[in-house]
This record gives sequence, structure tokens and C-alpha cells, in this order.
Amino acid sequence: MLLLCAASMEHETDRSLWSRVIRPAWRSQTVFLIRLAVGLIFFTQGVLKYIDPNMGVNRFAKIGFPHPSFTAHFVGAFETVCGFLVLIGLVTRIAAIPLLIVICTAIATTKVPELARPNQGFWFMVSDARTDFSMLMSLLFLIVAGAGSWSVDAHLGSSISAEEKNR
Repeated sequence: MLLLCAASMEHETDRSLWSRVIRPAWRSQTVFLIRLAVGLIFFTQGVLKYIDPNMGVNRFAKIGFPHPSFTAHFVGAFETVCGFLVLIGLVTRIAAIPLLIVICTAIATTKVPELARPNQGFWFMVSDARTDFSMLMSLLFLIVAGAGSWSVDAHLGSSISAEEKNR
């Protein structure tokens, strides 16, 4: 009996944690606009890593990544899948985490080195990094705020809430 009760409590805790992960903290419909920008940019960049060698393998080789073919396709897979998840608003907070790692790596490997290059420096880097910085801040926003009310997460969150109320 005690084991049954403990298993039930563990299931309740798991369900509560899951609902906190997907339930939007900010229920605004306008979060969709942030998701649209982030999702489409990462999704399309991920696809490009597969179909355009200059955006994928050749670019990763030029940057100096070991095994550029594997790395480009690995990153492209995360960008495509996680970008799509962000776009539709499904497990948005979780999907934003790998994208955050990707964008931080992109900044560290492509933008920061511009500081040391002749005729580039700080202002060149700041100008060149504006899209990356926007993606970084947008991903942080989505991790904190969630997917918003126009999302699969919001729909799932309301379904879980209704289930919890019926108990």
C-alpha cells in the first residue's frame, strides 16, 4: 500500500513538473511573433546546412571545426528539429536550450574572433553579431516566458490543468 501511495505521489510530481515546463508563464498571444522569428530562422538555417555546402560543410571547415561534415549535419539537425518545435510552440522551453548552445557557439567561433582581425575590431563585430545577439536574447525570453497562448504548449497545459482539476 505504501509503495502504491509513493508511486502515485511520484506520478503527481512528474505531471506537475511537466505542466510547469510547458505551461506558458506569459500568456500573451504576441509571443507567437518571437517564436515565428526564432523558429523560422533556425529551421531554415538548419535545412540550408544540408542543401548548401557553403552554408554547411564548407562553412564549418573554414571555421576550423573537426569533422566538418558531421558537425554541420549534427548542428543542422538540431536547428531544423528545435526550430520547428519553437515555431509550433511544442516543448518550447526545452527546444530553446540546444538552440541557445548553438547560437553561443556561433558567437564564440565566428564573431569573437573578429575582435582580433585587422580592419575589423569591436564595432565591426557588434554590427556583424546583431542577428546572433537578437536570437540569443529571443531564446532567453522564450525559456523564461514559454511559448505564449498561441502554442501547442498552451493547449497541452490547459489540458493538463483540466485533468488536475478533475481529480
